[in-house]
Amino acid sequence: MATQKLYAGAKLRETRTRLGLTQKAFAAKLGVSLPYLNQMENNHRPVSAAVVLALAGEFGLDVTELSAGDAERLVSDMREALADPIFADTAPPLADLRLAASNAPMLARAFLGLHRAYRQSHERLASLDEALGRDETATRASPWEEVRDFFHYCDNYIDAVDRAAERFADAAEARRDPEARARMLLAERGIEVVLSDSAEIRQVSDRRLTLSTRAAPETRRFQLLFQLALTTQNELLEATLDLARFQSDAARSIAKIGLANYFAGAALLPYRAFLEAAEETRHDLERLADRFGASIEQVAHRLSTLQRPGQKGIPFFFVRVDQAGTITKRHSATRLQFARFGGACPLWNVHRAFETPGRFLRQLAETPDGVRYLCLARDVSKHGGSFHAPVRRYAIGLGCEISHAKGLVYADDLDLTNVRAFEPIGISCRICERKDCHQRSVPPLERKLRVDPDRRGLLPYDID
Repeated sequence: MATQKLYAGAKLRETRTRLGLTQKAFAAKLGVSLPYLNQMENNHRPVSAAVVLALAGEFGLDVTELSAGDAERLVSDMREALADPIFADTAPPLADLRLAASNAPMLARAFLGLHRAYRQSHERLASLDEALGRDETATRASPWEEVRDFFHYCDNYIDAVDRAAERFADAAEARRDPEARARMLLAERGIEVVLSDSAEIRQVSDRRLTLSTRAAPETRRFQLLFQLALTTQNELLEATLDLARFQSDAARSIAKIGLANYFAGAALLPYRAFLEAAEETRHDLERLADRFGASIEQVAHRLSTLQRPGQKGIPFFFVRVDQAGTITKRHSATRLQFARFGGACPLWNVHRAFETPGRFLRQLAETPDGVRYLCLARDVSKHGGSFHAPVRRYAIGLGCEISHAKGLVYADDLDLTNVRAFEPIGISCRICERKDCHQRSVPPLERKLRVDPDRRGLLPYDID
């Protein structure tokens, strides 16, 4: 089998710029000529094995950062955007998208931002939004989407925040009793922690943090650590937000909550200890939840963030969907990307989790690009703690590429070598090229259709 060539021009330029080196100085340190470096930075030549070794030896670069993860995300996002009917006659071929994602990633992201703004304006017009002409924010990305993209393109790993949470968890007092340590740190800042039979999970007023006794213990623990982040790590959170350069105050505020949540999760499940336990238990979610006093969802989400350079865990994807199939959380450290617009593929086992409450569902799946995955799904119910309180129901999905499956207890007894055992799944119908999918809702973007009124198969049209 031929080895796939590595084109990483954008990452090379980014690394050189971060180090403050000229092309000439960078080429000398890598042991290559200036023209050769220039060709690699412009993706006219692949990155050689000697250059990869020099990057690791000379600069301590984690060579896995040279992979095409970000480029694949951009390609997937652009394909979805180009599924919009306005591009029906002008959609570029896949090869062009890959070139744009590799050679001009900032241009690709600008295109995605422009299309997002167009979609929002179009939706406002379609609903006869009278404020369209007066609202200057109409052409901006929604704050929620802007924050989601921030975490998405950071690989859902925020190094400074993660390490700060780990330092808290590594303190002797925190190792003995992290809750007591958190309460003490809050008390030092004049904040009293009390428990109350309240409908609010967490409430702060008059220097008092009130946690609800109706919430599960792991939820109370998480909310305590969340408030600790806002109180003791404010400077770090604000500095991280400054670097992100969000377009609106609303996006910045949402992101700050996200960063505080990130700190709480990382303090509850500290990086090195959690990674070691995950490898020891073969990523058994129930055992990890019991060991760290966390929920199944918290454990699954944390597994998808283990992307620290030099100490990476298995690359996982993580997703949470509601009963309508809407994705409410998503992240992928794998090549699998999620639909940005619309629901996920209905053939994916995460949608069947609601039918089997309290059970883990396993699925061997293959995406249209030929990549195979081990997918795990389970329903998650969040009770309100009283008869009249609503019950929120979700399903979570977690998975990895099949090359890592042996490291998961959930792969036991599955025949990973049986090609027929892998079910076909996609991302969304508009960018899925499978011709014979019985669950297809709309035609694929890059295919022509043939309609024969005298024949009816699985679909009312044939795909060329």
